[in-house]
Amino acid sequence: MAVCPANNDLANSEALKISRAVDPHGERTIGVLTKIDLMDEGTNALDIIRGKIYRLKLGFIPVICRSQRDILEGKQIKEALKAESIWFKTSEAYSSMSSKAGVPYLCKSLNEIIVR
Repeated sequence: MAVCPANNDLANSEALKISRAVDPHGERTIGVLTKIDLMDEGTNALDIIRGKIYRLKLGFIPVICRSQRDILEGKQIKEALKAESIWFKTSEAYSSMSSKAGVPYLCKSLNEIIVR
């Protein structure tokens, strides 16, 4: 698994460099794009998610994690997951793929990979 912040340059991702060292063809690596909600206005990660920029057989899954502020303010995980789901469903860029985004989808995907 390569966990990369979506608001950083993917080409310089240390996680992808490390994953490439052990999985040179991207056959066993799943990409996780965090901070998808913090990308600059007018930008999105659709080309990354669709595998047009960096190819991984298992693809990239975008997620929104609780921020440090959310944690300090006691935001429950259930609340964060609900907010994440709403964000993807109402996002102009990601609404069409909201069923394949978020922490629950990542968990399901990882479980399927492990069971194979």
